[in-house]
Amino acid sequence: MPTSGVQEKDLKEITQAVGADASRFSGKTILMTGGAGFLGRYFQSFFAHINKEVLKSPCRLISLDNYITGSESAKEPGGHSSRFVHLKHDIIQPIRLDEPVDYIIHAAGIASPFYYRKYPLETLEVATTGTRRMLELAMEKRVEGFVFFSSSEIYGDPDPRHVPTPESYRGNVACLGPRACYDESKRVGETLCYVFHGMHGVKTRIIRPFNIYGPGMRETDYRVLPNFASRILKGQPLHIYGHGNQTRTFCYISDAMAGFLKVLLLGVPGEAYNIGNPDPEISMQDLAKLLEKVLGKKLAVDLIEYPDAYPGDEPMRRCPDLTKARSQLGYHPGVALSDGLSRFMDWAKRHYPTGK
Repeated sequence: MPTSGVQEKDLKEITQAVGADASRFSGKTILMTGGAGFLGRYFQSFFAHINKEVLKSPCRLISLDNYITGSESAKEPGGHSSRFVHLKHDIIQPIRLDEPVDYIIHAAGIASPFYYRKYPLETLEVATTGTRRMLELAMEKRVEGFVFFSSSEIYGDPDPRHVPTPESYRGNVACLGPRACYDESKRVGETLCYVFHGMHGVKTRIIRPFNIYGPGMRETDYRVLPNFASRILKGQPLHIYGHGNQTRTFCYISDAMAGFLKVLLLGVPGEAYNIGNPDPEISMQDLAKLLEKVLGKKLAVDLIEYPDAYPGDEPMRRCPDLTKARSQLGYHPGVALSDGLSRFMDWAKRHYPTGK
């Protein structure tokens, strides 16, 4: 993901939001799983940016990915050097590293419903066995910080009384069903973090992201905004599944990255944090209308049945309560949805094959 003008702006915003705490990466080694994914590639760009602009002593990044949903041939944001090393490795298998590791960012996972329907066992294994492998490595290396990317999906379909949803909500999740491989494996991953923190003192933190979007999302991601962008660029009607009244909140990547880094550096070990943007909670039909305003043109919309490749049991509402992240981390997302959509569409026009 070579940086564009939009992404350069994002990286400056992230660095400003993290502030002086970014200096804690100076001279450190970070191991990251899922390095070829949407979030992983933004982390790579961030570390390359602070190495150049912020740190007195550059950090070292070891990026792992099995490329099951990513492209091994894609250009890596940080390049391949003694400071940025990219290894093809499936984290359900043990890994031996004969060097110190100071932080572990466990971002590997299959987050797109299209792909976890296609790869249910792999989805289960990366969040369970893979998480245990990384926790064992964290214990061996005595890391300063470990962060596990869980999901807002662990809340399932929340009771309306618990929307916005706080971290204390225990969830309304089906262990049998097409989404269970993702939802339940993330819940087990969180439990593993809790156990390793309690029994072995591993400084685990858990992130529950809420619908992160932005430049770098592949056109074949199959989530709502890449789907919308792809169809807009092809001149096709937008496809909205079901009745279109299901609601979500969307968090732009620069806000999300600032939150992720704050959790890693400032979060209370053993605890979980919602990271997202609670405003606005918007239906899919209204999201399409907002895109019309952002782009300044009329968009055709078709309501369609859920495709067979898309898992059922879709939650009706998804909105985070950020009270904990605000009070403990000073996390305050600031990119308005209209601004984020404009940035994303500007990037997609230049980078999606259908936009060229």
